[in-house]
Amino acid sequence: MKNKAVSVSYLANRASGPLSAIRVKAAAGNPRRGWLTAGTLTIPVALGRGGILANKREGDGGTPRGHFRPRQVWWRGDRHSRPRTFLPARTIGDTDAWCEDPDDRHYNQWTRRGEDDGGDRLKRADHLYDFIIEIDHNTRPRIAGRGSAVFLHLARDNFGPTAGCVSMTKSAMLQLLRRIGPRTRIIIG
Repeated sequence: MKNKAVSVSYLANRASGPLSAIRVKAAAGNPRRGWLTAGTLTIPVALGRGGILANKREGDGGTPRGHFRPRQVWWRGDRHSRPRTFLPARTIGDTDAWCEDPDDRHYNQWTRRGEDDGGDRLKRADHLYDFIIEIDHNTRPRIAGRGSAVFLHLARDNFGPTAGCVSMTKSAMLQLLRRIGPRTRIIIG
């Protein structure tokens, strides 16, 4: 009977469509940890080593304060099946990367990189980027040095701080993906 209740609840959530907003707040007493609230779902998250910052800069380790929208989900198709989500989805390939160089014309954008090229590789040996929710931080307009590659992604085993992203467990990510859509507002701070 319990499984039936879960599936009915899941179907009700899908039928109602994506959430209008999710909120991320720092935990009391620990700016590197926080809570993400999505409807009735509240999950622990790791934040940037610099905490939540209003004036985000490249390399500061801060998670940007503000209102954002999810753009798409990236996932490791060689490790996982396509996640259930309202977002557009794209598999991560060997040459997929994110440009973090403020002097590059592709700054804070997806790019392809050769084996010896720089950039934040999306295909990693660890599992941090097995699922990535790309958000529209510093995209319109893109301003060099205002931060790049700010994602929602999977957390380290020790729930250590990120370089500025919001990270969570795989089970929490899969639950969130089922409830988030392109018009969902992501409110950080």
